[in-house]
Amino acid sequence: MKENDITGELIDIFIKIHSKLGPGLLESVYEEIICYELKHRDIKFKRQHGIEVIYNDIKMDIGFRADIIVEDKVIVEIKSIEQLAPVHHKQLLTYLKLTDKKVGLLVNFNVNLVKNGIVRIVNNF
Repeated sequence: MKENDITGELIDIFIKIHSKLGPGLLESVYEEIICYELKHRDIKFKRQHGIEVIYNDIKMDIGFRADIIVEDKVIVEIKSIEQLAPVHHKQLLTYLKLTDKKVGLLVNFNVNLVKNGIVRIVNNF
């Protein structure tokens, strides 16, 4: 699957989940259901995958975790908050750079229409 195909599937999953459950649940609930849907669609993913920071010859595993990495190509960061802040966009872009991935989706489920809570972040795409 290409990045655009993956993001299309993910957006479909986000809309399906949000239309059934609505806003306001914990991020962990949305994460669990997204992974359920990915598994049901036979799409490979890694959940709560650690992200290393490498600086010169120092390799650090200091607790950064991507919520979901889909098909080893797209990072998904899940939020259920009042409003996304610029730091959330920067965090995802940094994760993309550290993992050398090209595309990420930042999704905030705490909105009336989930399409308004989805942000696509790209890294040298």
